[in-house]
Amino acid sequence: MKWWIRNVKQRPERVEQLNELGFLWQRLQPEWNLVLEALITFKSTFGHVLVPTKFVVPFGNDNWPRATWGINLGDCVYRIRARNDFLRGSSYDSRREQLDGLGFVWDVQEHRFRTFYGTLRHFARLNEMGPFSCSIDGLAARAEPLCVPSTYTVPQSPEWPRGVWGYPLGARCTAVRQKELYIKGHPERRFMLDELGFHWSGNADFGWLRVSHAAAIYSRMHQRKLDVPYKFTVPSPPKDLIDRDEWPWPEYLWGLPLGQRLKDVRSKGAYLRGEFAEKRRRQLDTLGFNWERKKAGRPKTRKTPLSDK
Repeated sequence: MKWWIRNVKQRPERVEQLNELGFLWQRLQPEWNLVLEALITFKSTFGHVLVPTKFVVPFGNDNWPRATWGINLGDCVYRIRARNDFLRGSSYDSRREQLDGLGFVWDVQEHRFRTFYGTLRHFARLNEMGPFSCSIDGLAARAEPLCVPSTYTVPQSPEWPRGVWGYPLGARCTAVRQKELYIKGHPERRFMLDELGFHWSGNADFGWLRVSHAAAIYSRMHQRKLDVPYKFTVPSPPKDLIDRDEWPWPEYLWGLPLGQRLKDVRSKGAYLRGEFAEKRRRQLDTLGFNWERKKAGRPKTRKTPLSDK
């Protein structure tokens, strides 16, 4: 539009030349039709209509209708949300219905929180945390706190919806705790996370939560005995396992050196210092933990005395 004003509208001689050529000054189709056509193409290309603010339909790209080339689609979407542009008058209902049909996001912040919440809830279900904690032979006194490793990113796995593959869930959880991302000024959102068992105090004690969760699973699998070989590491499922739901170990525990961690508990008092020490001891006792230190070193061999010759 700026180019048109500068190079045509403000140049009377060029306007006159175009009139002599029979130029049609009226739009061949309403601007709304072009915006809608661009939105439809954007969704078919990217799978959503969360258009970046600075997005402009590229010129010369045959994947886009020629009439939409150069449209600042990001700005159009912003104006639709902020000012109801294109939605005034008798066409309001029909155009809003068209946008809703495309999955148009009217409140970006609410959409982002819902994406975070849905991803967090799915993580909790997969890892049996929060409201999805399973009772281990009646031993679980409370739900497992919902803790996500700070570096956790949603994997490209059939267990996860394709739309959240690559989502930095761990980083988002850290931002929620430290910066009140999504929840500042929204107590109802904090309540939703509380209901989900969200761990607000950070991941400083996350190591113990992983150890205790793995220990509870091991105890269940071994008739309520927790005598773990010190070389034991939580295994990941074999590649030929068809149904991963049958695997007893949650993904976030794979690779945890449980044997070594419990050896440190036994020999060094790891995780047993501070205000939670006694509570954690009782927790291990309930799981059948073997507190006796195992003898280390090779068995001594009896030397045969040298005979005098």
